[in-house]
Amino acid sequence: MSDAGEPDAMAEVTVREAVFALFRSFGLTTIFGNPGSTELPMFRDFPDGFRYVLALQESLAVGMADGYAQATRGAALVNLHSAVGVGHALGNIFTAFRNQTPLVITAGQQARSILPYEPFLYSEQAADFPKPYVKWSCEPARAADVPAAIARAYYIAMQAPRGPTFVSIPVDDWDQKCTPLDPRQVSQRIGADPTPLADAAAALARALRPVIVVGAGVARDDAWDEVIALAERHQAAVWVSPMSSRNSFPEDHRLFAGFLAADRARIVEALSGADFILVLGAPAFTYHVEGFGPHIPAGARLVQLTDNPTQAAWTPVGSSILTHLKLGVRALLEGPAPVLRPPPPPRPVPPRLAGGKLTDAYLLQQMAALRPPDSVIVEEAPSTRGPMHDYLPILKRDSFYTCASGGLGHGLPAAVGVALGRPQARVIALLGDGSSMYSIQALWSAMQLNLKVVFVIVNNRRYEALHQFAQHFNLSRLQGTRLPHIDFCGLARSFGMAAARVTRAPDLGVALTEAFTFTRPMLIEVIVDGADDRRPEDP
Repeated sequence: MSDAGEPDAMAEVTVREAVFALFRSFGLTTIFGNPGSTELPMFRDFPDGFRYVLALQESLAVGMADGYAQATRGAALVNLHSAVGVGHALGNIFTAFRNQTPLVITAGQQARSILPYEPFLYSEQAADFPKPYVKWSCEPARAADVPAAIARAYYIAMQAPRGPTFVSIPVDDWDQKCTPLDPRQVSQRIGADPTPLADAAAALARALRPVIVVGAGVARDDAWDEVIALAERHQAAVWVSPMSSRNSFPEDHRLFAGFLAADRARIVEALSGADFILVLGAPAFTYHVEGFGPHIPAGARLVQLTDNPTQAAWTPVGSSILTHLKLGVRALLEGPAPVLRPPPPPRPVPPRLAGGKLTDAYLLQQMAALRPPDSVIVEEAPSTRGPMHDYLPILKRDSFYTCASGGLGHGLPAAVGVALGRPQARVIALLGDGSSMYSIQALWSAMQLNLKVVFVIVNNRRYEALHQFAQHFNLSRLQGTRLPHIDFCGLARSFGMAAARVTRAPDLGVALTEAFTFTRPMLIEVIVDGADDRRPEDP
């Protein structure tokens, strides 16, 4: 050190060395991306202990990183190519933001010396481009500031509510000199104010007919056991919040009540009779159709526990408490003993299907019966979500993932990321035919990584969810929803993947059994009843 306390020149390293040292200290040793010219210097002398996961398009890189981060409960690192790569990836960046998935996203930028001349493949106002769907973004003013920007991006991505961050890095910064930056310990969990928590615990104990509504925050904060204990202590029926992207309560539990619709009137009807509504790790509530009138039944009180200040601010009724869900629910468990109350009535069990027709419901019933007990479902089949609730119950913690945004193109690459993050589990991607075509190239990545993932394509040869939703608008005919002549098995085989097509119910069990025990990736295309005989002009 010099007399002035400045580091000696000998202590300086390249920006690349400083950044990769930070990546290693943060556990960001897997990089998801699709490289371009402005990113190549980042990977000069690629260090040992890191791996690069190649996606064939930038949105797939973000989707895979999203699944990987959720599966590992840590942040994931994504590298995109300048403005065009960020543009390709924005749909899944939006989904990661809604999923509250911690991602550190870097993107290449042209050399600083030629930025005034609007060079080829540069990004204008790079830090603003991914907003508002990143928590923080910047393009550092100097090359020497890049390590500090990376560190800040990681700390912010991991703070509640977690989410993606973004750093644009000029191509000539990587070889510049800088001072190494040591990682710091930064708290990642929010502890609730004890006063409103104590009030909520007392109100819950006094309630005669309490209900609990669980959302993805329960899974993100690993509060599965605590929520089960809380529900059992209070004999409270447990509902899943509308459009929840994770599983947060065992769906075979005697207190499980079902799934709330994204419709104000139907939510009020489902919760009718409740005098206390405890919302855990979810918005209160997510709506998908316009509605009017009350948000909750008359006479009921609502208390929400969430780690998301924005959700707390727009929640229309009741009280909101900002907290890490595991800490918050533990505090409620320490509250007063509840009044004696009878358990709620059990949820009706749907009848078993005989299998004469190969419907999506029959497919899901057979998947539930044949899938390995430790398997994980990654779902992006919107029109099949209702039957899935009835016939494919999710029973174990961290065994279901879908996207919170409603955008398509996330599920297939996310399944690859989940399988990479949980290599011992059998991952089953349940995908619609329309959904899968947004990101079909991710089959190639699954094969290159040799992951234990099964892709089940529910093929009805149209955007079925739009036909279902058209009833809301009283539409009898739709344009642009037909998807004929897609050979999913042929696509899979072109990537080197084994594939099988099922057109008859009696053949389904054999195909699923083979796929669930196969040692390499496999695709099953299921032509559900009616798909083959629809004419292109049929509504």
